[in-house]
Amino acid sequence: MKKVLLTGFDPFGTDVINPASEAIKQLNGLIIENVELITVEVPTVFHRSREVVIQAIEFFQPDVVICVGQAGGRAQITPERIAINLDDARIADNEGQQPIDEPIIENGPAAYWSTLPVKRMVHQIRKMGIPASVSHTAGTFVCNHLFYGVMHYLSEHAPHIRGGFIHIPFIPEQTLDTSSPSMSLNLIIMALKKAAITAAHEQEDIHEVGGTIH
Repeated sequence: MKKVLLTGFDPFGTDVINPASEAIKQLNGLIIENVELITVEVPTVFHRSREVVIQAIEFFQPDVVICVGQAGGRAQITPERIAINLDDARIADNEGQQPIDEPIIENGPAAYWSTLPVKRMVHQIRKMGIPASVSHTAGTFVCNHLFYGVMHYLSEHAPHIRGGFIHIPFIPEQTLDTSSPSMSLNLIIMALKKAAITAAHEQEDIHEVGGTIH
């Protein structure tokens, strides 16, 4: 039995709901294709988010860690490929912290790669008819902070555990007064299940186009 830890942030900014936490609530305790899913809600707070996830890793000892966050404006499920050592917050977190141009880990590496098979995960999600693509920027808010912090911890203390991050779109009730794209919570849940199963069973990524042009 493989074990996957999925984490999701609580609502932040002006939002009263976060699809990341809503999705993982419905995945906790599921066993699918010999993979057990364990979920933990995470505060949208610099430093404390990292501490909560590291505690969960040490307690549950998963094979894979997948952190999940909301990316308003995106229309696809987007597994992240890289985390950078930078906090540069456009808005304050849920405790009023707003670091600008600060390293996440002093003297840490400039970046960490995801150790999940991100292209394979995208491929499998697309096979279900759900839009997905690889992302090469996790931003510089708490999502990237957590992604980098978790990868740093795994690199230093638990290199046998693989980890990464997935950004998901808004859900429809968040976009009633905007033109932002959204995706149903049900499709997000289906995509996260497939991503977790794929990451648990497959270590090697596939060799296919996954770059972007902007």
